[in-house]
Amino acid sequence: MLLYYKWGNAKLKKFMSIILIVTMASVLLVGCGQKQAKVNSLEAVKASGKLTVGLDDSYPPMEFRDSKNKLVGFDVDLGDAVGKKLGVKTEYITNDFNGMVLALGSSKFNVIISAMSITDARKKSINFSDSYVMGGQVAIIKQGNTKITKIADLKGKIVSCQLGSTGDTAATAMKGLKEVKRYDKITDAYQDLSIGRVDAVVMDAQVGQYYVAKKPGQFKVLNEQISKEPIGIGFKKQDKELQEAIQKALNELKADGTLSKISQKWFGFDAYKK
Repeated sequence: MLLYYKWGNAKLKKFMSIILIVTMASVLLVGCGQKQAKVNSLEAVKASGKLTVGLDDSYPPMEFRDSKNKLVGFDVDLGDAVGKKLGVKTEYITNDFNGMVLALGSSKFNVIISAMSITDARKKSINFSDSYVMGGQVAIIKQGNTKITKIADLKGKIVSCQLGSTGDTAATAMKGLKEVKRYDKITDAYQDLSIGRVDAVVMDAQVGQYYVAKKPGQFKVLNEQISKEPIGIGFKKQDKELQEAIQKALNELKADGTLSKISQKWFGFDAYKK
């Protein structure tokens, strides 16, 4: 009996060793397969025939719906031009701005082109192209408001902004405000400004100037700018190939004058003129 036990124990050990070797080999093979299966982000876009772009469609003149509910704006024209350079169609997927980075991370779309300022906080989660336009925060008030003539006059006032935007960051950093009211859509902030529920809206300069131009006699921009911010296209960290291709497209669009034409169309001036 003792002899049989020793033989059986030795046989069991040999069997377990074989199982361990086979298991380790399987793990290594799976790991190699996963490395080989790594998706090239640019090839995936070209294979699908489309570039999907996330944006907030309530932010004129960057991206918004016209009277026929058609999606238009600076970023839409830019996205179309980038898609053309890549040889694919551009498809737009709307998303609340506050959840844009999370939606990109969950692969709801390939890139973000939504007047997104390049910040250190955002760069922890996503990558950015070089800036395609220089933005910055300004304060918009009602025309005829003589009590507010500079940023310091907002002390003790109610200031509004878009939730999760750099306007939100700027307003939050302002000292002495009575309250900061945050909205999912900047259009709602403007509505409250027009009826006196808030004293000012903090937002991107291009967007603020557009609103003022479209609503003559209703609003005005304070001359003092709160901040300057570069705006770029957002990418998932791992999508290096797609980022490189789109950066190349942006460089070409700037060099061939396409960006100047888009700027003139939506801003009324050439933002790229030196």
